[in-house]
Amino acid sequence: MKKAFFSLLIITLLVLPLPYISAWDWGLLMDQTAGLESVAGGEVIDGFSYIGTLIPWFSTPLRDAGSFYLSGGASLEYDSGKPIFVPELLRTEFNYRIREYMEISAGRIPYTDPVGFIASGLFDGARLSLDTGYGNVGVGFWYTGLLYKKNAQITMTGNDMAIYTSTLDYTNFMDTYFSSRRLVAAIDWEYLDIKEWLSLKLAFIGQFDLNGQDEKYHSQYLAAKASIPVRNFAFNIGGTLEFMEITGISQQFKIGLAGELGAAWMPPSSIPDQLSLTARFSSGTFNSGNTLAAFVPITTEAQGDVLSAKLSGLSMIRLEYSARLHDTFSINVASSYFILSDLATYKGPPPGREGHFLGNEFSGRLTWSPFSDLRLSLGGGIFLPFMGNADKGDPVWRINLNALVVIF
Repeated sequence: MKKAFFSLLIITLLVLPLPYISAWDWGLLMDQTAGLESVAGGEVIDGFSYIGTLIPWFSTPLRDAGSFYLSGGASLEYDSGKPIFVPELLRTEFNYRIREYMEISAGRIPYTDPVGFIASGLFDGARLSLDTGYGNVGVGFWYTGLLYKKNAQITMTGNDMAIYTSTLDYTNFMDTYFSSRRLVAAIDWEYLDIKEWLSLKLAFIGQFDLNGQDEKYHSQYLAAKASIPVRNFAFNIGGTLEFMEITGISQQFKIGLAGELGAAWMPPSSIPDQLSLTARFSSGTFNSGNTLAAFVPITTEAQGDVLSAKLSGLSMIRLEYSARLHDTFSINVASSYFILSDLATYKGPPPGREGHFLGNEFSGRLTWSPFSDLRLSLGGGIFLPFMGNADKGDPVWRINLNALVVIF
């Protein structure tokens, strides 16, 4: 069933727009990233990784009220000593303006929730946008089961994690390529200019577990974010309340919390630069009988540049400075401190864990773009667990080099 649906989707996306094409544009990008990291006792043991992707794209207007964009990827991934070829359908989107105030998008389209850490990425489905005069209202429905699992990054349950970490096997392609099967729906409202000093975003998001295992994890989110600019400063506050329903062998209802406070300062200097401070909090699980549990996002966003931790039972304080020193050269440096909301959610409870302070990460990135068709980026960082009291271990470091080239 999934194979037939996937084939039908590809044929539809390729054939349906043809009668409406009046002008078109296309191109080819090459995106390559090579990385090196410590993996055992601070020593490099097969810590090399590489991913190179060719991205062809095509776009065209559809008569006078629409547009069509198609892109794909052919990637060669090298991780843990094994090269893997990965084909993928990337952003593929129909847009059609029904009225001056109403637009519909369908295909493999991007979506990001108001606070930015519940659901973010490409999803298969449709979204209707309506300009009411008092803000924009959006209604969307998406399915995740046809996405490539490594880019979808859905790890809500143990079953999701098993799907995500399994090795892509072309002899069992249908069971090792696709992401966890979930239906995502969202109703959101944003008003970006309330009395010229406030912007507000609200959303109700739900996801429903369509996987075949007996125990299922459904969740709904109420999310809100407000942003206030004040001269050279910008302040924002956001949060979400999660309602979790676990059905199957056990029937459970839980509540999770997550929030963010942020401030940014744009100094009156001769170069474009910014200093920002961000604090994120997520609830943890304190005991099995408590209604308050660890917050679980739909998609996983790494909270660190070196530490690949999701915002679940974890809090973070990040100080970041970025500057464009030249038209072709920019820098970014950051310090992120991680605090555990409970002792068990993050990687399980290691023996002897007593404290909640996980440690500090220092990271930086240099970006050079000598012309519009080339961008080179060198980044790296180190995580220091001895600056906390939760876990003992050696420092963990990572460096990577990325090159983005527009071939034509």
